[in-house]
Amino acid sequence: MPHVLFVCTANICRSPVAEGLLRQRLQERGLAGWQVSSAGTWAMQPRSASENSVIVMAAQGIDIRAHRAQMVSGELLATADLVLCMETGHAEALQVEFPDHAGKIYLLTEMVGRQYSISDPYGAPLPAYKSMANEVADLIDRGLENIVVLAQQNALARPG
Repeated sequence: MPHVLFVCTANICRSPVAEGLLRQRLQERGLAGWQVSSAGTWAMQPRSASENSVIVMAAQGIDIRAHRAQMVSGELLATADLVLCMETGHAEALQVEFPDHAGKIYLLTEMVGRQYSISDPYGAPLPAYKSMANEVADLIDRGLENIVVLAQQNALARPG
């Protein structure tokens, strides 16, 4: 089954939100068995999701309280079929550091034909988190077909 990995900086705000949202959307579509995870380029393990990320997701019926941050690694990238980054710097750094996986690393915004970074609300008040969560939800909803197709194609092409 396909594995989608979201990447942000500390893996406590944007990527856990995206992980929870995509997991819910896949369940709603009846796509059982998919793996959805998240990691950070600068994750300080094993931190929980930020309090405001937990709050905005709970308001949407998604519980991310069990989330624990993890650092992105070559091993984790090897298990992922599609890697969706929150910032251009994340995608560029991973493509350079892990060239064997560069072909499956994208910005989340590219799933809707755009190419920009999603602002990190870390340290900001709750409205900034709500705005980020709404933006991520909109991108996932509008890009879901592309996400599904790319992840499935890459899963079929995965060695082993």
